[in-house]
Amino acid sequence: MSIELIKKLPTPAEIKKEFPLTEKIVAAKQRRDRSIREVLTGESDKFLVIIGPCSADNEDAVCDYTNRLARVQEEVADRLILIPRIYTNKPRTTGEGYKGIVHQPDPLKKPDLLHGLIAVRKIFMRSIEETELTPADEMLYPENWRYIDDLLSYVAIGARSVENQQHRLVSSGMDVPVGMKNPTSGDLSVMLNSVVAAQHGHSFIYRNWEAHTPGNPLTHTILRGAVNKHGNAIPNYHYEDLKLLLEKYGERNLKNPATIVDANHSNSNKQFKEQIRIVKEVLHSRKLSDDIRHLIKGVMIESYIEEGRQEIGPDHVYGKSITDPCLGWEDSRNLIHTIAELC
Repeated sequence: MSIELIKKLPTPAEIKKEFPLTEKIVAAKQRRDRSIREVLTGESDKFLVIIGPCSADNEDAVCDYTNRLARVQEEVADRLILIPRIYTNKPRTTGEGYKGIVHQPDPLKKPDLLHGLIAVRKIFMRSIEETELTPADEMLYPENWRYIDDLLSYVAIGARSVENQQHRLVSSGMDVPVGMKNPTSGDLSVMLNSVVAAQHGHSFIYRNWEAHTPGNPLTHTILRGAVNKHGNAIPNYHYEDLKLLLEKYGERNLKNPATIVDANHSNSNKQFKEQIRIVKEVLHSRKLSDDIRHLIKGVMIESYIEEGRQEIGPDHVYGKSITDPCLGWEDSRNLIHTIAELC
């Protein structure tokens, strides 16, 4: 056969048994899940800030970052809920490049999926144990969800996955908020159709089982900008874009209409410093209309300890992205405080 089967991996239940949760982690997740859910349902007027590295490539650096974030969370707890971006698998447009810690626990070594699954669970557990901030990750591989479903408080579906049937079906069985990004084309109907699908229950095949899901009422949208046929970035965070999305929501009978604005990617044309300006504009738009204020539940920001990015190599800079460029820590901390002031 063309696909060479290397080794049979442990089941999610086996991995969870080997790396069980502490009472502290369980309590933190229950508390955080409830707080984040209340923002999406409108019971809380707090604002979500999903922030962290483009890719979680080093456990020590990521946990260093999330510990810093936890100290800032204490300072803004009355207005913001900070959700660490700990993205452990990365979509690659061409299939080349670093695919995340689930593929390569050590970016300098060859892929090792078994140790990758273990590394993912360990980095989440350590970060929550040290900070009590349960994280967000992107669901690139739906079949991996059950390895980490007891650790995440937020899941994003990427622009290249949002049209995929399996992503939609698995999202319908999650009990945490799932953000559906607009596709790279920018088509809002594709994004909203994905929300419709995930908010309904389904029966399907999952990990060799016949599975049924009840539907996820916390599924919502993420605006991340688009790319036109010439490859040019088209932002979709402006006030008129938000009004259009609100109108499109109004055409559908969806629960908990909400959106998160991704300040990087095509919204910033990957000019990472622009995230500061974009976030401020989004917060200004919220002040112009109560409807827009209720629609926008948060922002997504790519941030790490050191700003920019670097190539993978032995002389790497600690806490600097090896994928997309990120804001540095000082800018990130200042931006979080600005968000708290403007909300």
